Amino acid sequence: MSDDSDFPQGQSAYLRLLSEIRTGALLPGARLRETELAERLGISRTPVREAIRQLEADGLVTHLPRQGATVRGLDYAEVIELYEMRAVLEGTAARLAARVASDVELEELAALNAELALAAPGPAAQELNRQFHRTLLDAARNRFLVKSMSALQRTLFILGPTTLAYQPRVQEAHDEHDAVLQGLRARDARVAEEAMRAHIEAALKLRIKAMRDREIPMEEAP
Repeated sequence: MSDDSDFPQGQSAYLRLLSEIRTGALLPGARLRETELAERLGISRTPVREAIRQLEADGLVTHLPRQGATVRGLDYAEVIELYEMRAVLEGTAARLAARVASDVELEELAALNAELALAAPGPAAQELNRQFHRTLLDAARNRFLVKSMSALQRTLFILGPTTLAYQPRVQEAHDEHDAVLQGLRARDARVAEEAMRAHIEAALKLRIKAMRDREIPMEEAP
């Protein structure tokens, strides 16, 4: 067990490795060797070990025989189950937001989506997309929903960077967001929820295609 002086370094190492899993710098199957990571991050093995334990607790790392700590992968069934839960959670968020979101929050969502339509494929579009989903989740005003979605999102990190690196998906995501916004503006909870579920289902189809043909890098989130 690390002492208190190691905690900041351990947390920093955890966040660094978490980011590398999310961006695809560490792919499923990648081995996490304490000595190599400590050297690369410029810290001792103790905080690296703490970071690996935290990633394991998140379900992002597993221990394999004769390999040790390894970034875990997801099979088809797990991906489908994750997206089914996303549809439930984010669909609920849209339904709640249609009832309680402020006009300012709706304006912010519309502004983010307008920026997304003009964004170049890649990191800029990916960040705007994340901000849109996070803003909508916050607008639902349910702390337990936020907590559940955060846990789910960590597991989705295993799948790496988003397909919003491709222009067709950027436009599709914008149009799907716009359908959600129409329900929110009308204060129609049913329409907003159905539009969000359709958005998540479209993302799942693209995810499955990516897993099957490997022609499109595996994504993080729609």
